[in-house]
Amino acid sequence: MFPIGDDNSDRTITPYVNYLFIGINILVFVFLQRIGSNESFTYAFSLVPREIINGIDLQGLINIQSANGSVIGQVPHYETPLGVYFNFLSSMFMHGGFMHLFGNMLFLWVFGDNLENLLGHARYAAFYIVCGLAAAVAQIVMDTDSVIPMLGASGAISGVLGGYLLLFPTRRVRALIFNFLTEVPAFVALGLWIGMQILQGYFTPAEAGGVAYAAHIGGFFAGLILIKIFAIGRKV
Repeated sequence: MFPIGDDNSDRTITPYVNYLFIGINILVFVFLQRIGSNESFTYAFSLVPREIINGIDLQGLINIQSANGSVIGQVPHYETPLGVYFNFLSSMFMHGGFMHLFGNMLFLWVFGDNLENLLGHARYAAFYIVCGLAAAVAQIVMDTDSVIPMLGASGAISGVLGGYLLLFPTRRVRALIFNFLTEVPAFVALGLWIGMQILQGYFTPAEAGGVAYAAHIGGFFAGLILIKIFAIGRKV
């Protein structure tokens, strides 16, 4: 499901924080990750479950093992200048490639402004970061011994989607669904999205790497649970 737009007729503020998050993600990818070519920066500031659990900064080529203990690949690790726990934050603003960045920023562009309009700038910023942290924890819990680096804004954005679904379930969303451009209620568009995350996550082995489905699911449900807390005192 690829969103194209939604109803912003009730928006009363400029979503500066949402624009800032989009800008930071793009700038980090272009200038620090050098459009994916700066391997040492990308791996140094990605989040690695085994590093978090053990509090040890892995370095060098580390074996990736399957569930039965066989080696299925290797991944390079670089020294983390600011400590492994800082990477909870840094990994939220990095991406594995242009399409990864584009897809995430498209979702954030469409859905983030509505939440910022309701929550206000400061609360929205806090909500986004907290959902990103919750998503990272969910992925770590799924495979605490994983040495595969985690990166991307997907977990935090999944929280935005969860919050959006709870607050605006019937809002019309223009989206490309199964190769058809259509307009559907948010509960249909986002329901299809989270359904696919759960389905694909169930059939994807943790050691396979690639998409961090547990982070998507964890972030989404964090958003569902937390949005009403962050919206206390706001007209919902």
